[in-house]
Amino acid sequence: MDLHIIVSGDDALATTIIDELTNAGASVVRLGDTEIADALAAAGIGRAAAVVCAGDDDATNLEIALLAREANPDVRVVARLANDVLREAIADDNGPGAILNVSDLAAPSIVEACLAQTKHPFEAAGIKFVVSGAEAPRQATLRDIYGDLAPVAVIHGENSPTPGEVVVCPGRDLRVHAGDWTTMIGTPAELAARGFKPPRVRGERARRPRLGRMLDAVRTLRDDINPAFYPVITAVLILLIGATAVLRFTYQGRGMSWVDALYFTTETITTTGYGDFSFSHQPTWLRLFAALLMFGGVTTIALLVSFIADVLLSRRFIYTAGRPRVRHLRNHIIVVGLNALGIRVVSDLTAAGHDVVVVERDENNRFLMSAAKLDVPVIFGDATLRQTLEAAHVHRARAVAVLTRDDMINIETGIVLLEMLVPKLPGVTRTEVPLVLRIYDRTLGFAVAQRFGFENVRSTVELAAPWFIGAAMGLEVLGTFSVGQSSFMIGAMHVEAGSELDGLRMFEMSTQTRVIAITRPNEPVQLHPRRDVRLRAGDTAYLVGPYRELLDTLRKGQPPPPPTTREERAREGQEVDAGRAATTG
Repeated sequence: MDLHIIVSGDDALATTIIDELTNAGASVVRLGDTEIADALAAAGIGRAAAVVCAGDDDATNLEIALLAREANPDVRVVARLANDVLREAIADDNGPGAILNVSDLAAPSIVEACLAQTKHPFEAAGIKFVVSGAEAPRQATLRDIYGDLAPVAVIHGENSPTPGEVVVCPGRDLRVHAGDWTTMIGTPAELAARGFKPPRVRGERARRPRLGRMLDAVRTLRDDINPAFYPVITAVLILLIGATAVLRFTYQGRGMSWVDALYFTTETITTTGYGDFSFSHQPTWLRLFAALLMFGGVTTIALLVSFIADVLLSRRFIYTAGRPRVRHLRNHIIVVGLNALGIRVVSDLTAAGHDVVVVERDENNRFLMSAAKLDVPVIFGDATLRQTLEAAHVHRARAVAVLTRDDMINIETGIVLLEMLVPKLPGVTRTEVPLVLRIYDRTLGFAVAQRFGFENVRSTVELAAPWFIGAAMGLEVLGTFSVGQSSFMIGAMHVEAGSELDGLRMFEMSTQTRVIAITRPNEPVQLHPRRDVRLRAGDTAYLVGPYRELLDTLRKGQPPPPPTTREERAREGQEVDAGRAATTG
């Protein structure tokens, strides 16, 4: 067993990591719930190549990472941490491995889907590349249409004999039909020479003027007041004006001016009673009127104060000061669910200059302050209800991203959105507004996409797992992107002496892996190496493809394991058995 990896966690992400590492030929031990130091020792931390802390609890992951590093300074520690402060502190002196946040890994793909971006820029070997997608303009080979650009994927369209079929990393001689979706990779100059426009970079969204924000707050105050407030304020005004008039013309003795009458009525209603005036020497009917005025004033003022306090002290008022602004927005993006992933997507979208509206159910959500700092309006309500989505003006939106933590709520919301957005026309089954659904489990995500026709289902497991797996196996992950419902990874791999890749020619590698560049010591970078180019020990190959194919290629680039004696093999088997026992314990 040449690659021994310890994995902690029991959710879908950890299970996926274990399955994929096992398929890649690694010996994997899942860490149990016993004492962490003892479990690491039983799992063979001393000879482990990597420890992957993939659970959903930051405290547990942090403890495992620190103890693993203490027990084996050379082990690759790959830890999942959502807390930004902890992640940055640990990453500064982590050593081999990586400290990753699932939300940071998944957000870029969701943002690209919201914006319907077909271009994904990245950097490899010090060179800027762009993955760009477009429909094939005519029936021809990829070489005829795109020249030396490297094909990444082709999705056959309606004009193809096999519509919907996905061809991964095809050869340049593949024949495509007009309307087929083609994804190519190259430098910006190469893409521009073939008619691809460079990805557009937008500036930061300007913050609304102070006067505009004040007007929004006033409108929100008006809309959030209890409807019963208006009859109460009317009663207060009638009482105030009527009593002022009565006192002006009937108060005996000193007499009252209009100002005196208004002043005395106000202090009577509010029960202030400064003693300026008195009813003790007034006619009986006026004293009875004063008593009724006091009771009526106490009642109406109490109701009035309660309504005002309800509005001013409500968190809803504090965080929805921008809601009226939604009524005037066009081409905005709606994000349903304000969690770690949601706020990262909101932040990226606002930084790119787009107007965003958040729909959130919980008025005590801990990310509301972050949304307020981004000047993003929040609509509180259940996103599975049409009226909530209508309040966000979904029909005028540019895109909708449903990102709550509950897969079932996301699916239900997606179905409601389809009913609202898909035109009621024969044969029309899709919406022109990009609808992005976050589904945690990748298997469920694929099933939902096929059953309901969602075109942009993004599994956070599918997007994040390649980073954890690649880091655990020693692959430098440079990025991920999606083509249709398929996820692709960009990675850098070092070719070790004596490995299967040492001396291998390009055409002998996996047909579903594309090598876009090779770097060698003291030699210029080789872009788009030809089929007859051989890899050599010491090369760094930059690859693009489905992450399972890249991991298989990575395994081939590892040095051959040293021969082991019978005693060593027996000891390894005992350690694995001990690790499994710790897992079940």
